[in-house]
Amino acid sequence: MELKGLVITGIGTDVGKTVVSAIVAQALEMDYWKPVQAGDLDNSDTKKVARLTHGINCLTERYRLTVPASPHYAAKHDELTISPNDFQLPSTDDRPLLIEGAGGVLVPFNDQGFVFADLMLQWKFPVIVVSRHYLGSINHTLLTLEVLKSRKINVAGIVFVGDENSATESIILLNSGVRFIARIPLADEVNQQFIQEQAQRIASTLKVIFS
Repeated sequence: MELKGLVITGIGTDVGKTVVSAIVAQALEMDYWKPVQAGDLDNSDTKKVARLTHGINCLTERYRLTVPASPHYAAKHDELTISPNDFQLPSTDDRPLLIEGAGGVLVPFNDQGFVFADLMLQWKFPVIVVSRHYLGSINHTLLTLEVLKSRKINVAGIVFVGDENSATESIILLNSGVRFIARIPLADEVNQQFIQEQAQRIASTLKVIFS
């Protein structure tokens, strides 16, 4: 089945999902779209991915919010209201679309109960979960996967960021039953060379999964 789109989400903030998004987009030659950017507009995730990748089309965000906070709060601060109807998929040049989420699966977009997982259901794309090892990450990862499963969202697998931690990784995989996709190492400097190397390393695995 031809891959039309893919969603990258994380177990929280600062777990490496933008770097993973750049690597996956490069490996599968996908267009990149982050619908909501909250804060850091001069160095947004879209600009980072554009800088780190080669030949990847990075699409304009649907919302560029000025405050680095939860989208529901940042939108209210900017006197905006975010609605599920605001997220029609952008057109691409016959390339699959990689969508990077803001925060985790239950990050709120407004105060009427609209969360990122609702968009995942709306788009119907498989989801990659990015996890990073820290005290409490097992719980955060399993909770994320439980939410996705309870909403019948297709979880393609998990990417771990950082050094191997077999005790953590094995219990997450055992208790969730999700597929291990890859482990992305931490780098002293995340640059285009690092992204290219990691994309080449995991490309064959991704192509088998999404073929």
